[in-house]
Amino acid sequence: MAIDFEPFFKEYEALLALADKTFEKVRQGYPDLVKCKLECADCCHALFDLPLIEALYVNYHFSRAFKGEQKDALMESVNQIDRQIYKLKRKANKDLEEGKAEEDILVELAEARVRCPLLNAHDQCDLYDFRPITCRLYGIPTSIGGKGRTCGLSGFKAGEQYPTVNIDILQTKLFQLSERFARAIKSKYTGLGEILVPLSMALLTEYNEAYLGVLTSDGDPAGDPAKTE
Repeated sequence: MAIDFEPFFKEYEALLALADKTFEKVRQGYPDLVKCKLECADCCHALFDLPLIEALYVNYHFSRAFKGEQKDALMESVNQIDRQIYKLKRKANKDLEEGKAEEDILVELAEARVRCPLLNAHDQCDLYDFRPITCRLYGIPTSIGGKGRTCGLSGFKAGEQYPTVNIDILQTKLFQLSERFARAIKSKYTGLGEILVPLSMALLTEYNEAYLGVLTSDGDPAGDPAKTE
């Protein structure tokens, strides 16, 4: 079967439009505090993961925007960055096993500076129109797990009251959309809609029917190399 991403991508794009509208409203309300500008790439050195629907969306547009040698060069950079992220997460897991406080580990990961593989030599995004929601909201006040966050280059001050985007609510909507997609394709993987992956892994992955666990009408995984006639 051919997977129809379009209806789910349209729902996701509605969330993107909401994020853009929210960012612009805050920027207009606090023009002296929002410091985002062309070639400011502070947000392009943050470590964060994507829910399934975002990973699929970015992968889809990346595959269509880049071909041949240009894509090969980008993929080499993606591989290097993915290995860097793997090392950071492996260390975090080891620290957790050794008894380090989870909150301290999360702070360290949040402070990690990992260059986005889509950030080009001119400090601009090579896939700007299709960038994730996290990228679109960076630079204005947000809250995650009840804790406020904002760009360190902005003029927003700790302890002051500002309009704040609750990222947890957005994440819930993204997970719900991801889970509905997983059910729609009848994936054999019960936890597919709950996965989180770094942007680098989203670009490296081939989201075909076999990877997504799509079942054929006779109950076999599509593209399963073990299936014989």
